[in-house]
Amino acid sequence: MRAPLLALALLGAGVSLLPAQEMRDYSVARQRHGESRLNARLEFAAGSIHVVSGRDDQLYLMQLRYDPERFVPVSRYDAGSGSLVLGIENSGKTGLRVSSRAQLTQVASVALSPSVLLSLDARLGAANASLELGGLRLANLQLESGATSATVSFSRPNLIRCSSMTMESGAGGLTLNQLGNSRCERISVTGGMGQTTLDLSGRWGAGSVLSVKMTAGGLTLRIPRSLGVRVRSEQFLSSFPSKGWNSSNGALLSPGYASASEHVDLSLETALGSVNVEWVGRP
Repeated sequence: MRAPLLALALLGAGVSLLPAQEMRDYSVARQRHGESRLNARLEFAAGSIHVVSGRDDQLYLMQLRYDPERFVPVSRYDAGSGSLVLGIENSGKTGLRVSSRAQLTQVASVALSPSVLLSLDARLGAANASLELGGLRLANLQLESGATSATVSFSRPNLIRCSSMTMESGAGGLTLNQLGNSRCERISVTGGMGQTTLDLSGRWGAGSVLSVKMTAGGLTLRIPRSLGVRVRSEQFLSSFPSKGWNSSNGALLSPGYASASEHVDLSLETALGSVNVEWVGRP
């Protein structure tokens, strides 16, 4: 008697009960036929998504396991403009899904060709994201991450010089690993309520500029001792852990800045969050 009463109560509250349904698999791929450029946009509302460098001869591949009651796969490619959209979007259906917790786990795996000039725009909602972008020909990157966490790694150097990278994180955490290997001229990171971790190791190009703005979350900077870092921000320096740094013309210079072979200009702005600096490598 309790189950029918619960159903009636939910219906009375304007909530419809949807029957349990199995997760569905979806796969899409396209062979490379001489394409030299790809403008890719990833849209993933919920679940887990993993992005990697794929095969030279395969322009893109997506393997997806999704909940068909609430989402639909997205796969649109325009050969004329070289534009691609992959992921999932809300189906527009409403109701309370009655199912086991395991069935609700959506997973996507995306592989992109390292042989094309890539512009990547990733729009991630309540998703746990892991993007391993090392070894690609990444021209620019824009990432918007919502309520959970995103990790972007460059385990290998970018094959070309990247013009810009823009990262925006909401309530979730954001981790950038081996950021120097991105080879981006301009990097902008905006953190929200979560923890942001920036690993500045890797092979930096000349004249790289990193801008970080934090609202209320914590910031951890992992800085190689061999890297020369110049920190600028009028509102920020008073709260920066500056012990061991040298002051010069309104900026802070990392120890050994003058003798470092690679340099990064770092602009920092924070409101309520904390800042921590971790030194990496031998003194």
